[in-house]
Amino acid sequence: MKPLLVIGYVWPEPNSSAAGTRMIQLLNFFLSETYSVTFATTAAETIHIEDLKLLGIKTVKIELNNSSFDDFIQNLQPEIVVFDRFMMEEQFGWRVTKICPDALKILDTEDLHFLRNFRENAFKNVNIYPALLKESELAKREIASIYRCDLSLIISETEMELLERQFNIQANLLFYLPFLLNAVTTETKLQLPTFRERQHFISIGNFRHPPNVDAVFYLKQEIWPFIQKQLPKAHLHIYGAYSSAKITQLHSPKENFLIKGWAKNASHEVKNAKISLAPLRFGAGLKGKLIEAMQCGTPTVTTNIGAEGMHGNLCWNGSIKNTPEEIANAAVSLYTSEIKWKLAQENGFKIINSRYSKSDFHKILHTRIQVLKLELKKHRQNNFIGAMLMHHRTKSTYFLSKYIEIKNELEQLKNPPDLSF
Repeated sequence: MKPLLVIGYVWPEPNSSAAGTRMIQLLNFFLSETYSVTFATTAAETIHIEDLKLLGIKTVKIELNNSSFDDFIQNLQPEIVVFDRFMMEEQFGWRVTKICPDALKILDTEDLHFLRNFRENAFKNVNIYPALLKESELAKREIASIYRCDLSLIISETEMELLERQFNIQANLLFYLPFLLNAVTTETKLQLPTFRERQHFISIGNFRHPPNVDAVFYLKQEIWPFIQKQLPKAHLHIYGAYSSAKITQLHSPKENFLIKGWAKNASHEVKNAKISLAPLRFGAGLKGKLIEAMQCGTPTVTTNIGAEGMHGNLCWNGSIKNTPEEIANAAVSLYTSEIKWKLAQENGFKIINSRYSKSDFHKILHTRIQVLKLELKKHRQNNFIGAMLMHHRTKSTYFLSKYIEIKNELEQLKNPPDLSF
């Protein structure tokens, strides 16, 4: 079997974050392509991680700024290396190029970090305006990584357009790859709880993700009071991994605003909710919580940021509103009208089946990778900017990494381990 290496930023947690779900989808794609997959990461294990060994994936713990990685990849000799987010390419890309120059390098951006970060800063500071996006240090770092890789997987059509039009990145360096989903079948629909069997509102999201934290405070302070006034018996259930004390302090049974914590079976909770609320005010990429709601037949109320890049020209599975009162009124309208609710639900099924077909994207990605492997030399010759950035990055990163490695070795010599009994 062909060896493939994924260098992960974190261990995948598909039941905690959209990024975890995305990574599992990619791993399953490469397994279906008969690759022998190794997942390596510097991250510490957490309580919610997926057991990759059950999928037939080897796992390896690697270290930053340590030449032991060189020996590891020399022995592995991967045909393809996938970097999970640009930070991993920055840390390990030059080592991959040095040891395995013929390996195809693929960057999975998850979402554009520089765009998400810029939007968060702009939300907090009115003096930050769109033209400043190109001055972002994070944008320069992330786009440099895109150029240094042979192919970058972009999850949103909006982000594809941004990279091609505003940053003039060659289309052959980018590949649009949204979430990879099975179709929602008639049988699946019949198994879902009906409008009358469901109750309450739900909001779900990993609390290590700043847009989700902001959304919960936005709900509590500005949106939920409008909803509660019209539906005093309705509850809002807030789910998410890694909730901080600031989040748990929002728990208020008196106001029917309930912080539930991590959901062991998020799909079960979403299926039994009547409406999903996602009032996101900044962010990037595609929103896993909204995809999951569509799969579960749960209409959603979100913002322009939340729905960005997700539904194309199709009708949204609920409402897209951008002020607290509008969001609340749309939520109440869906909650109380079975006709509107069923129409919104069906719109969600259409979005899933029309835009996120796993089988279709598997075929397209397979072809793209095969062509790239056959024409890799020519592909790299046509990417002069990438070659130039790789040249300079290799030099600078090499010396910085070697400095840190030697510094760490000297520290160990100064403080040898206590071997006494």
